[in-house]
Formats: sequence, C-alpha cells, structure tokens
Amino acid sequence: MQTIRTIIIAAIFGALAGGAVVWYNNRPATPTPQDSIAEFYRIENAVHVSPHSLRGKMDKGDKSFVLVDLRSPQEYEREHIIGAVNISAYTDPNTSAYDEKDRITAGFRALPGGKEVIVYCYSMPCMTGRKVGQMLAEQGIYVKSLGIGWNEWRHFWTLWNHEHEWAQRKVEEYIATGTEPGVPLQRELPSPCGQGEFAC
Repeated sequence: MQTIRTIIIAAIFGALAGGAVVWYNNRPATPTPQDSIAEFYRIENAVHVSPHSLRGKMDKGDKSFVLVDLRSPQEYEREHIIGAVNISAYTDPNTSAYDEKDRITAGFRALPGGKEVIVYCYSMPCMTGRKVGQMLAEQGIYVKSLGIGWNEWRHFWTLWNHEHEWAQRKVEEYIATGTEPGVPLQRELPSPCGQGEFAC
C-alpha cells in the first residue's frame, strides 16, 4: 500500500513539474525596450507612406499605387489630392459611415490589383484611416496610410515640404476638383529625398 501511495505522489509531482517546465519554456517573452523600439519602427515603415515619396511618384507618372480619399463625397468633389479615388467613410461631412462595412470593403476589393493602396482622411490625428485600415485588414485587405491628411496636404504645404521646394511646387498643381480623380502633371524636378532605402 505504501508503495502505491509513493508511486501516486511521485506521478502527481512529476506531472506538476513537467507542466511547469512546459509552461516556463512556452511562456510569452517579455520584450526588451530595444525589441519594442525595433517593432515600432518596423510597423511605422510598413504602414506609413511619406508625402514626399508620394508626390515624387506623381511627378514621375508612377502607376504602382492607388490613392484613396476616405472623406465624404461632397468634400472629395470640392477638392481632393489629384489622382485620388473616393471610397467614402462618411455619408456627408458630419456623418460617419463606418457601419457600411460591406460597401467600403467592396470598394477596396474593386480597386486594380497588384498596386499599393494608400489611404488618407482629414488630418494626421484623424482616426478614419486607422479605423478603415483595421476594418479592411480583418477582411484580408491591407492598405497603407499617407503620413499626412487632407488638411496638411492642402493647407500646410510648407509644413511637410522642404523650404527650397516651395517655389518649385505649388499645392494647386496637386489638387483636383469634381468627381473624377484627375491626372497628376508629370515633371522632372530635383528631389531632396534621394534614392533607395533611406529616401523620404
């Protein structure tokens, strides 16, 4: 009887010890501050598109991307970034349409395939692009976000452009009106951004 009791106790302690070892070896690792910093920049670079880079692609007639304006149809028609299409997340300037997930998702699914999709909304702190981006990611559609919004593009041109560019590039040349996207003017202007991995 004593032997059976000893075997049972040993088996219980063995199972507990084995379970503890398995848990310890499979527990989530706590990231170091350096790991968190590296992850932050990996995500930032994966998601955000520089307005300089976008403008440079426009100047060259690059067709590798689709720019999507998420503002209301009324605001889009009044003015938008030239070349952008409108898949509105608002029914009017004051009413969000986040509940129209099927319509929004269908709009993005209908975009030309094989192109980088870049969204923008009202301003840098605006959450519309982030909310729509999350909604789309849950449907297996992955979009990037322009690093600025409409307000910065239209009204704060000198905020994100290099000072020596102010005379070379006028914001009006990068704005369209009406229901059509418009076509960016192709031009060869020097870029302060350089080429390659560390360009703007």
